[in-house]
Amino acid sequence: MKFAIRIIKNQFHPLKVPDNANIKHGQYVLVRTDKGEEVFKVFLVNEQIQRLWEKHTPEALCIIRILNDEDLKTYEEQKKLEVEAFYKCRDLALKRHLVMKFTQARYTFDRKKITFYYTAPERVDFRELLKDLTQEFKRVRIDLRHIGVRDETSILQGQGICGQDYCCCRFLKKFEPVNTKLAKDQGIPITPGKITGACGRLLCCLNYEYKNYIDAAKTLPPVGSGVMTPDGVGRVFMVNFLKKSLSVKLEDGKIKEYQKQDIEMIDGEVNIDIDINNNLSYQEDEVVDIKSLEDDKNSSTGNI
Repeated sequence: MKFAIRIIKNQFHPLKVPDNANIKHGQYVLVRTDKGEEVFKVFLVNEQIQRLWEKHTPEALCIIRILNDEDLKTYEEQKKLEVEAFYKCRDLALKRHLVMKFTQARYTFDRKKITFYYTAPERVDFRELLKDLTQEFKRVRIDLRHIGVRDETSILQGQGICGQDYCCCRFLKKFEPVNTKLAKDQGIPITPGKITGACGRLLCCLNYEYKNYIDAAKTLPPVGSGVMTPDGVGRVFMVNFLKKSLSVKLEDGKIKEYQKQDIEMIDGEVNIDIDINNNLSYQEDEVVDIKSLEDDKNSSTGNI
């Protein structure tokens, strides 16, 4: 059997388990990482993942020991201290008028080091804040880490509009670029509530099925093209890729839906006005700042 731990931001690492260690799924263990000694929950790795690791093995981490009852009490106390430290650091930053949004505070198990994760729209000079923290937390090494808004969401976790845990909390390790063209080509309304995640950036899942939509679009008449329908000549107003159907505006102004096999494309211009922008489903009276939705600069820093 193989065991692994999940460290921050959905990174799973196998454990180096001594032969005499009796480890079970769900137990808490003390592990040595690049930050120091940290506590993690153990996961039993299935055979499929084991086979994958044979080809691309992540770095194995050394287990120090399984937490006993006294260690677990210490760990519970540590979690409370982390909350207190979080608010102390936030208050000190506010006094210094620093534009920093703190995400989390994490102690090492020996409490010799504490890491504060924060997001900020631009580079922050926190030298004075670091002095304040050094006075507040005696004999503790202070680490201030600037992370992106996508990193922040993966740390805090939660559920998306699909009802499942965020992709960045389950399996997504690398963030791919996302732009509004992906939403437009898939016929998704260009409104922040429908195409952005909790991080305030475009949904990562817009990338997942994009190729399928592009392949489907090759078999369907594009928006604006002239077609012959059972009810006469019309122009394609909207394409439904999943249903493989088209909404067509007819000469009398009515819009009807037809299946692909029920229409034929025609050559030449069709004198029927359609508002193509209406297909993008902007909500009335809503100003959509496309640039802010597509701004991926430093949204993921890898500084976790």
